[in-house]
Amino acid sequence: MKNRKVSFLVQWLLLVDISILILMTLLRVIFVNVFSAPSTFANYPKFSTFFLGARFDCRDIAIISTLVFLLALFTPLNPFKKALGRKISFTIWILAAILFSLFYIVDFANYSYLQERLNADLLTLMENSKDAAGMVWQTYPVIWLLILWIVGVVLIYGIAKFWFKKVAKGIDFPVAKKNRIISGIAFFLVIAFFIFGRLGQYPLRWSDAFTFGNDYAAKVSLNPFQSFFSSLKYRKEHLNIADVRKAYPAMVNYLNIEHPDSNSLNYTRVANADTANKPNVVVVICESFSFYKSSMSGNKLDPTPYFNQMCKNGILFDRCFTPSYGTARGVWAVFTGIPDVDLQNTSSRNPKAVNQHSIMNDFKGYDKMYFIGGSLSWANIRGVLTNNVSDLHTFEQDDYDAPKIDVWGVSDKNVFLKANQVFAQQKKPFMAIIQTSDNHRPYTIPDEDKNTFKVKNASDKELHENGFDNNPEYNAFRYTDFCYETFIEAAKKEPYFKNTIFVFVGDHGIRGDANTMYPNAWTEELTSEHVPLLFYSPGHIQPQVIHHIASQVDLLPTAAGLAKINYTNTTLGHDLLSPYWMENSDKYGALIYDYVSKSIGVVKDSVYYSFGIQGDLPEKAVSIENNQPINLDANKKAYYHNLTNSLYTTSSYMLTHNKVK
Repeated sequence: MKNRKVSFLVQWLLLVDISILILMTLLRVIFVNVFSAPSTFANYPKFSTFFLGARFDCRDIAIISTLVFLLALFTPLNPFKKALGRKISFTIWILAAILFSLFYIVDFANYSYLQERLNADLLTLMENSKDAAGMVWQTYPVIWLLILWIVGVVLIYGIAKFWFKKVAKGIDFPVAKKNRIISGIAFFLVIAFFIFGRLGQYPLRWSDAFTFGNDYAAKVSLNPFQSFFSSLKYRKEHLNIADVRKAYPAMVNYLNIEHPDSNSLNYTRVANADTANKPNVVVVICESFSFYKSSMSGNKLDPTPYFNQMCKNGILFDRCFTPSYGTARGVWAVFTGIPDVDLQNTSSRNPKAVNQHSIMNDFKGYDKMYFIGGSLSWANIRGVLTNNVSDLHTFEQDDYDAPKIDVWGVSDKNVFLKANQVFAQQKKPFMAIIQTSDNHRPYTIPDEDKNTFKVKNASDKELHENGFDNNPEYNAFRYTDFCYETFIEAAKKEPYFKNTIFVFVGDHGIRGDANTMYPNAWTEELTSEHVPLLFYSPGHIQPQVIHHIASQVDLLPTAAGLAKINYTNTTLGHDLLSPYWMENSDKYGALIYDYVSKSIGVVKDSVYYSFGIQGDLPEKAVSIENNQPINLDANKKAYYHNLTNSLYTTSSYMLTHNKVK
């Protein structure tokens, strides 16, 4: 004891740091056991993943230790010398324990829902605090999570207290000043190294997690602090107009702009095809409608048999993609025709983007309606719709003679039945959007439907092989099909049905294991964005399945083309059924924006090509046809890179430059 060579402060911090590192490693072990790797990631590099994860963990621990250490260099703030120092040091550890426990609990809950580590997009969700709180309360065991939070705080604080008492027992045997200085300098250098993360010119970065070329391995190696705080910096990016002008020539060709003007950046295309017979148009935005989970993909659980039958009597685009993940971004893309690539927030929340021209307004002489089972206040969707669509009739939770079933309002079935009732009474042609929500946690099946809708239970093996996590999710997906059937069968009994074009599109998909139905690239990259796009109007459209790449932004131009109305297109969508597009479909692709990894890409031909927005992630090309590697030559890489960058840059510009004329 008399020959101690390490200061008490350094001893204490080292013991606490090692204990917390062990705890974080155990949490990573729990993570991989709770959220097991999809089949495409079965052989992910486990040792390398955990080692990189430990480096991220060491950085976070070192930051807290640095704060305690530097304060303790002042004698009044040294916990082993003064009571004030003990109070301050333990206050820091208590605050760290509170944040540590909270971040991990929220991270696990977030991953169970979105299959994504905690990131700064949570701040966007929190802006709808009432809806978010309601969903959390109805979806998660909140009381148990609060208890777990308290246990985590007590545990980490207990670790710090336990080792302090152990080290303090030797306080009667002081450490020589020389040894205190040497051990202090050595400790500071060690924690500085862990904060920097590596030997070399550049520090350890979050993007190092993606060098494995394995999405699941990246998620395992990250911890909630690294993934959250690293994504914060992307919330304040600004548009460079020079980049927009540079992209303009490519967009002139891509959009077939007849009167290009690089000074005004004109993107306008006018369609003239007026008809005396104005058909009604009903757009259904389907919550979480993952294509791979549906019957159309060959899913053996056959969760959407009615919708599958509709597809056989309509025009189905089976390679349609949403530009990004999230309901607000999906609604935005449908309504405006612009991929929501806002880095700071969803565009509907951006005051600068509220003024938007939409083809919905070009349905002249039509009554316009929007139906939702909850409130349009979420994500400021109300502001976007009512600010830009004149005389829009909105139907929200209080407008239905039906009970609220959960945080999302009344059931989809009752929303559909109300819509059908309103449509049947219309004297003028109408254009309506119906937004569903039941295929969403907490996966509520209304009591009133439990006699007619029969719940089914599949084995864990069957569920996982067909892309479902559990039976509640599977039955919620089946219930949406029940709602579509209820709606369409009711509509068939009304006169308006024969002159109505119904359009169904997913607002987004859900990340999951689609490996039994599609090549690996879909599971690794595209399940969150792959959705069905169906145009259904028996007697008016020749049924077919179209395999060309399509995007959510193409919905309104195509619907307007089918309705044969005059419209002005100022954004990125195309009329997918126009002769020009059908003849030139091979030059088009679907932009994909991943706001979690901050990467952009394009699905085109048989390839998904992507790269990091800030250069943090390397370019990558994968086949969507098979599992064979893709080797693009320099010219092809340059082509895909330029197209992706042009679409992304133009989309960024359009978000705030698509104002109603």
